[in-house]
Amino acid sequence: MGDPVPVTLRVYRGLTAAVAPMASLWIGRRLKQGKEDPARIGERRGLSNDVRPHGPVVWIHGASVGEVLAAAGLIERIRALNLRILLTSGTLTSAQVVASRFPPDIIHQFIPYDAPRFVDRFLDHWRPSLALFIESDLWPNLILAASARRVPMVLINGRMSQRSFPRWQRASATIGALLGRFDICLAQSRVDGERFSALGCPSVVTTGNLKMDVAPPPADPGRLERLHAVTRGRPVIVAASTHPGEEELLVEAHRQLATTFPTLLTVIVPRHPHRGEQVAGVVEAAGLSVALRSREQQPMAATAVYIADTMGELGLFYRLAPIVFMGGSLVQHGGQNPIEAVKLGAAVVHGPHVSNFSDVYRSLDDEGGAFVAADVDALVLRLRSLLSNHDARQISIMAATKVVDRLGGALDRTIAALEPYLLQLQIEQGSADA
Repeated sequence: MGDPVPVTLRVYRGLTAAVAPMASLWIGRRLKQGKEDPARIGERRGLSNDVRPHGPVVWIHGASVGEVLAAAGLIERIRALNLRILLTSGTLTSAQVVASRFPPDIIHQFIPYDAPRFVDRFLDHWRPSLALFIESDLWPNLILAASARRVPMVLINGRMSQRSFPRWQRASATIGALLGRFDICLAQSRVDGERFSALGCPSVVTTGNLKMDVAPPPADPGRLERLHAVTRGRPVIVAASTHPGEEELLVEAHRQLATTFPTLLTVIVPRHPHRGEQVAGVVEAAGLSVALRSREQQPMAATAVYIADTMGELGLFYRLAPIVFMGGSLVQHGGQNPIEAVKLGAAVVHGPHVSNFSDVYRSLDDEGGAFVAADVDALVLRLRSLLSNHDARQISIMAATKVVDRLGGALDRTIAALEPYLLQLQIEQGSADA
């Protein structure tokens, strides 16, 4: 390992090594919470039932669903070069997305817990030829161990939020020792790039946000037609990827809007589907009729609020509704990605807390491609206006589409930056196949 390891990381490594024998307790707790796959627990300890493929392996790591989906186009391009891909993530939902939306030859593994013995097992088994870390999910032992094995590492779609940056500045030696082990950082924006440089990344290139180039989520045509059939003639609003504390506000907005639009249907898609029953309780407490998709119920004429508490169907509901409220923005979460909704032709409304996608929302808001609502009253006013005015909706949708088109191109720039690594791996693949 080239650079010295600061005392903070040495202490971290010692502590994680010491607690590794207690991993079973942690795993047991997560199993009870439904956060682990009991058939794949070994992966959390660096063990795998899958065989490493012959030749070079490109390892791509993303924290959860958003990061995994952001890498979809990149994975397709790398796969087309006849290179094998190992994709790791940390959540059950991301594993389900990979299983349902990615080619079967993409190897998915849960990222091991960041203890030295687990990390060593993982790297010894998979022996990655190139490591691509998406955004900012940086595990110290994993990075240090990969660097010690001389695995080339690249941070792609790099993001450093305004909130995280000052925290890392106070731990500059620690973050510098991690970022300094990356060959290059491909940042989402100029500001992100400046922050990564200031924190110790040796080489930074601004390539843009891969999430701008993600294809819209799919939808089953038969299911979409059934939904259109039972909602035909009704105004529909979708509240996408909502978080605790938002549903109460959305239900109140529905109550007020229903005085003007008595047949209004509000579809709430909770960010975490297991919260469906909880959200339904909020709706029932407000005296509104509710149906849950997880119970295979349909939004009938009497249904005021429909809870879409299933996995992988957001594309279905984006296609159903002309207006989408993007969740995680009326509470202090940082907002959710609006790009998919825009690409599927919805007018977008959001709350004030959008730090996770601040550049995107700023561009959309400035061009009239999205609208901010600071509270319930503002939300009701904006939604009422969009529901009442078809032309205004279309103008907003067209403006948003132009913004997304202008901000695209990150995938091509990312592939161009990775080209030296990928060419070398293709040469190695050719030798392995010979």
